[in-house]
Amino acid sequence: MRSLGKYVIFIGTLFKKMETLGTYVKRTLDEAIVIGINSLVLVTIVSTFIGAVTTVQTAENLVSPFIQDFIISTVVRDMTVFELAPTITSIVLAGKVGSSIAGELGTMRITEQVDALEVMGINSASYLVLPKIVAAMLMFPMLCVLAGFLSIYGGFLVGTLTNIVSGEDYVYGLRFDFRQYFIFIALVKSLVFAFLVSSIASYKGFFTKGGALEVGQASTSAVTNSCIAILLADYMVVEILL
Repeated sequence: MRSLGKYVIFIGTLFKKMETLGTYVKRTLDEAIVIGINSLVLVTIVSTFIGAVTTVQTAENLVSPFIQDFIISTVVRDMTVFELAPTITSIVLAGKVGSSIAGELGTMRITEQVDALEVMGINSASYLVLPKIVAAMLMFPMLCVLAGFLSIYGGFLVGTLTNIVSGEDYVYGLRFDFRQYFIFIALVKSLVFAFLVSSIASYKGFFTKGGALEVGQASTSAVTNSCIAILLADYMVVEILL
């Protein structure tokens, strides 16, 4: 509970003694490149293979002759949009982006760069952390949409190339009984996950004490706590919105 209270106070300090808007815009754009553009390759590989594997496993489990082939892509679509794209993508990003944020801020803390900002009269928490959180909340939904598209396309490629399902049936299954509300839930999830990953990683890195070993421990702790927070938030968002 003490850590949770310290975390809430830390989030509150982000909005005190803020710098000019232009400063935050520039820093947010820089962070968006680091978080979003630099994660494209990883998200592309992971989401494409997840879609391919989901298609194969779904086809393997649907053995009844009364189940038509287009159900395969319907299952892949719902799993991808509702769960795989926002949740798995965010967990992957927690490992890449979260550890990077915690490591960066932890290094700045132990090398006294954060203290130097405070000496100059700058709110270091707001200056360093707020752009990371805003950039994450901008980029995670975009990466989630990209992951969803690539996952479904990966399933299409594997399904048609291995004759698991025809292209016509796959497309028909994607359109069958489609609920647009699931996309809204997926975007809400990605926004919540983005905030959790970026803020938890920043909190762990910002309060790092010691040396290089502690920076590594802070990065590991940031990833672990972010993954747990994502899973808890996933359940809560579904309970609230469904």
